[in-house]
Amino acid sequence: MTRRPAGKPAGKSIRKRAAVVTAAALVATGTVAAGVSAAGPERSAKPSKRQIASLFDQWNAALQTRDPEKVADLYADDAVLLPTLSNKIRTDHAEIADYFEHFLQKKPVGKKVETIVNVLDGNSAIDAGVYRFTFTDPKTGKKSVAEARYTYEYEKRDGEWKIVNHHSSAMPEG
Repeated sequence: MTRRPAGKPAGKSIRKRAAVVTAAALVATGTVAAGVSAAGPERSAKPSKRQIASLFDQWNAALQTRDPEKVADLYADDAVLLPTLSNKIRTDHAEIADYFEHFLQKKPVGKKVETIVNVLDGNSAIDAGVYRFTFTDPKTGKKSVAEARYTYEYEKRDGEWKIVNHHSSAMPEG
């Protein structure tokens, strides 16, 4: 074994050996295996912010069908909906469809006013901001407008983007 003079940095070969030993330890403990599989080809390509923002357009188009089941189908089976016009938290398909049964009677048409999209990875993203809804009273035909804050959390499940968390609340200042 050769000694290196004091004060001289360790050579590349020592650093390489340290890296190999560290990598071997990570593989042995399963740490690298988890990271490798998470980054493997089965992961989806990261969507663009525009692609995620367009999921609102699909949701809004579903509202226009006036079919609560079509809207509820955009939500994951275990989704959470904190709706604008109800104090009840909705946590399954039937409850979400029930909310939209009543909401759709007002013939809502949504439009984003401001949006901030964060793409977390190829299978998850968040879209938050402010949207404006125009409602039509089913009895009088009179239109009204309301702005609300929103957050949609999306996950890609079985190849489809699903809403897993949707929070909407009226603007506090009117």
